[in-house]
Amino acid sequence: MPIEIGQKVVVLDDVLRGEVISINNQMISIRDIDGMIFSFESKELVVIEENQSELSKYSDINNPLLKDKMMTSKKKPSLFLKDNNEVILEVDLHINQLIKSSRGMDNFDMLTLQLDTAKSKIEYALQKRISKIVFIHGVGQGVLKSELNSLLNKYPVKYYDASYKKYGLGATEVYIYQNPN
Repeated sequence: MPIEIGQKVVVLDDVLRGEVISINNQMISIRDIDGMIFSFESKELVVIEENQSELSKYSDINNPLLKDKMMTSKKKPSLFLKDNNEVILEVDLHINQLIKSSRGMDNFDMLTLQLDTAKSKIEYALQKRISKIVFIHGVGQGVLKSELNSLLNKYPVKYYDASYKKYGLGATEVYIYQNPN
């Protein structure tokens, strides 16, 4: 759809919007709400229709409608589960759950990060006297699971496959002895 003079537009990758005032080849000039004039290529602009202007009411951080939306949004689920009055710490060791991007990391770096996370969670559970941890590691080739088992052998714990019904084949449940001596 070609952009025409008088249409309302927003700038991609920017918080600027305004009305088209002139078109010169592929360069389009717009005037924002403060009267400032800017020029952009047509591919940098998106035409907004009248009903889309309702979306702008959420751009103000102090807007009461936005606050209502934030209050009704879902809360992040807890890592702790309560099962029969027992606290269970659930730890997902999938790499995409630990970091935003694994770009630039090789398999060794990812495995090291996963094992370091598992080690810190075990030590946290020992310190806080949490009796059970469930490590979700996935099935894959079994490298993480075998390395996790080697790590668990260094602690006063008992471990076994977690509930197949709840976690599938890719999880290990760890019982931590509270009085290792």
